[in-house]
Amino acid sequence: MKTELWLYTRKDCCLCEEMKSILGRVAERVSFTLQEIDVDTSPELQEKYGNEVPVLFINGRKAFKYRLTAKELEQRLRREAVSG
Repeated sequence: MKTELWLYTRKDCCLCEEMKSILGRVAERVSFTLQEIDVDTSPELQEKYGNEVPVLFINGRKAFKYRLTAKELEQRLRREAVSG
């Protein structure tokens, strides 16, 4: 089963762009699917995640908020692959 990631983000967010860049680099080494969701497309999403973007879920569980490193993400994805 491929690891599924959901990234809650918004336009003009420097932390979001930073996280997307790291996700792109890690995707070259570790396989996963990524769905990006703009929190500003829905009042419910704005209320739930608007103050904490970017927030990254891995296989339905909140994994990272605001910042991450490529090393942290790779370690988490490899653990998910073993346990999944």
